[in-house]
Amino acid sequence: MRCENGVLEPLEKLDVREGEELQVVLKIGEESIARRFYGVLKKRRPEVTREEFLEVVEEIENEDFRGL
Repeated sequence: MRCENGVLEPLEKLDVREGEELQVVLKIGEESIARRFYGVLKKRRPEVTREEFLEVVEEIENEDFRGL
């Protein structure tokens, strides 16, 4: 998808019925966002490894967490 003038537009035709509701997950610069959160975490909990951090992020994604 691409954002133009505040509107998300698919890059190609979507295979969905007219009026069908979709769930869209936006990931903007996922690696840079994760890196920032990891940096904050390391300041507070220096013992946490990157792998442990990424496991927690994956758990949150698997729980369909919508609070972020």
